[in-house]
Amino acid sequence: DFDVNLAGLFRVEEQGEAYALAKSESIQARRFLPGFDEPGYKAPFDMTLIVPAGDRAISNTPEISRVPYREDDAFEQVTFATTRPLSTYLLSVAVGPFDVVEYPDIPPNSVRDVPVPLRGFARKGRGGDLKRALDVTADMVRIFEEAVKLPYPYKKLDLIAAPQWPSGATELAGAITYRESRLLLDENSGPAAYRRMLGIHSHEIAHMWFGNLVTPPWWDDLWLKEAYATWGTPLALKALEPNAGHEIDATARAIGAMGLDSLASTRAVREPIARNEDIRNAYDGITYSKGMAVIAMADAYFGADVFRPALGEYLKAFEDNEADSPDFYEAIGKATKTPELTEVFRSFVEQKGVPRIRVETAARGDTTRVTLHQERYRPLGSSIAGDTRWSIPVCLGIAREDGTRERACEIMRDDAMEITVKGTPEFILPNDQGASYYRWTLPEADWQRLIQNFDRLSPSEALSVLDSASAAFAAGEGPAAIVLEVLDKATRHPDIRVAAAPMAVFRQYASMLEGEDRDALNAFASSLYKPLYNALDNPQTDDDYVLRSDIGNFLALTARDRRIRRQLLRDASKFIGLGNHRSAQPLTSDNYGAAMIVGVQDGGEDFYAQLIRAYTAIDDPVFASTVPVALGAVRDPELGASVRALALEGTLGPRETYSLIAGQMGNRETREATWDWLQENYAEFVMRIPAQWPRRTPGLASGFCDMTRIDDLKTLFDRVGDLAPGHGRALAQTSETIALCASLKNTKLDELKVALKTR
Repeated sequence: DFDVNLAGLFRVEEQGEAYALAKSESIQARRFLPGFDEPGYKAPFDMTLIVPAGDRAISNTPEISRVPYREDDAFEQVTFATTRPLSTYLLSVAVGPFDVVEYPDIPPNSVRDVPVPLRGFARKGRGGDLKRALDVTADMVRIFEEAVKLPYPYKKLDLIAAPQWPSGATELAGAITYRESRLLLDENSGPAAYRRMLGIHSHEIAHMWFGNLVTPPWWDDLWLKEAYATWGTPLALKALEPNAGHEIDATARAIGAMGLDSLASTRAVREPIARNEDIRNAYDGITYSKGMAVIAMADAYFGADVFRPALGEYLKAFEDNEADSPDFYEAIGKATKTPELTEVFRSFVEQKGVPRIRVETAARGDTTRVTLHQERYRPLGSSIAGDTRWSIPVCLGIAREDGTRERACEIMRDDAMEITVKGTPEFILPNDQGASYYRWTLPEADWQRLIQNFDRLSPSEALSVLDSASAAFAAGEGPAAIVLEVLDKATRHPDIRVAAAPMAVFRQYASMLEGEDRDALNAFASSLYKPLYNALDNPQTDDDYVLRSDIGNFLALTARDRRIRRQLLRDASKFIGLGNHRSAQPLTSDNYGAAMIVGVQDGGEDFYAQLIRAYTAIDDPVFASTVPVALGAVRDPELGASVRALALEGTLGPRETYSLIAGQMGNRETREATWDWLQENYAEFVMRIPAQWPRRTPGLASGFCDMTRIDDLKTLFDRVGDLAPGHGRALAQTSETIALCASLKNTKLDELKVALKTR
């Protein structure tokens, strides 16, 4: 039988056509074939499919024959070539009336001497939207081949845009499968959508070597495939688009992982996994983004010329086989002859938490003594103990008044370390180039000197300053005034990622403020972003388009700018055909989400009803993915009840059902009613979401900021926990998130209110 919740072999209907697909990762292959769902067990497979006559059939290898099935004109038997050794989670099955785009072969190069057939598959009528992804594929493959000095491992490469898929994409060997909204691009697709496509596409291609060719034997070493594919993404994209800032996106992603890594309940990058229900818990920001950050730190400190060739040797040594972390450490250590490299990896991969370095300076004659102390970062209210020690590649930026800068780099192994520098620096940057995975703090006078020179910082350095300043405030140490000053400086930075980064901090503070205090925050945010938004009224580059779009969405949804909301409501109404002839012209996919959210919040019942009709009438995968998010954002109590009823119907799809309730729990206005509903309807709700998602449902309560809610949450999962296997980690992390929010609110919120009014 086909699964109904996007696990194993499942069937979906889209625009009147039916498709069958298989999602085998992590242990779902057993739902449709007998086998050992352990990644270390690799074997060659012979795949034969019996399919409706005329339907496309896709697997990991080229089709070698297609014949009538038992002389029945209604079905055909399709046989595929034998695979290389594969784990079961990499097996591909896709059947249906797909459009197929036959693309030119990926040509031979200095590493590979045979061409590789390249094709794209999309549901009926959408094949043309594969062009931009197919256009960049050959170059991406070549870049990875040249980097690791190993040819692409498989006999062909198919890109499959699945009508529904439980994750963004999966690296099925030779048949990468994507949720169609992540791969298909049409005339309404904005520059941000194109960048997202490049990111996920290059990540999946990197997996052909990291994970597919060399596979971790068990899920505790998941980082050896996911962290390396995540790290490889900006490297490949920088080679493809040297000036697009993809490496800065990687810095932002690494910093993003520090939020999760700041919890006492976080996990290590490499941590034992003893139960089936815990496997998917390893697919988180720690494995992907912290793992990537550790690799990038090692690459930056020891040098690409030392580290990267060793990766190629590691892949060659374990090709078509499995390798765990000790295998990796040994191979890398032998290839680089650098034992410190293994020491750094073990330190960060096998221990949880974010290091923080306290930096103090003292003049000594014609030198300055810089003293560093390491500790584990602890937010206010945290139960974290402070006895973790890392081997940290520390690099200080020593800035001089003449505009020059020197670097002082050492590996910090002990609690404290001293570095002596000549003269009196104009300022000291504790994480030069922003390349290392740690937070830091300074005495207030040194903070002020650094802030005064913010415009001399690179984008990655500026992101490190913003993160460390806001983290110091969250730890109960840094003054609110310093955070607000850094937010001000960051919005003026020329790089779009730095200019956009303060939005996340504003959103966090906005969730804790009400009334006139929220108005003060909105006014401050608007004073920073409105001039920039107006200055970008006639965007000239893709970066200009992305930044203006991001700012407009932020001003509308967080700062609640009335003029921008009115414009978005008008544009959204035209797009969905409310009250007049439909026009898609005012919006690109980069604005769908904000426009539809404003529409359901400000447009009332008429907009809400028309949006539901448009969900099926408008054939646009990105629009379809934003509709349930928008519906979930309604604030009106009566419409909120309609949203919750829609979730119980499950008619929009499993992912969409989850989005509806996540949105309602994210809204302050509807959170209480939805929480009551969730306690009453939990059993029905989890039957309608993707099969691997019930474990994450405690996270629906993460918007609460009141200690009393922790007991409510635990009481619920004491009762329904058996319906959500593996929920323990999400329950612990959500409970801790609520406690930390309450502690920050009770301790530092008044200081923030005063600072905002001063601004």
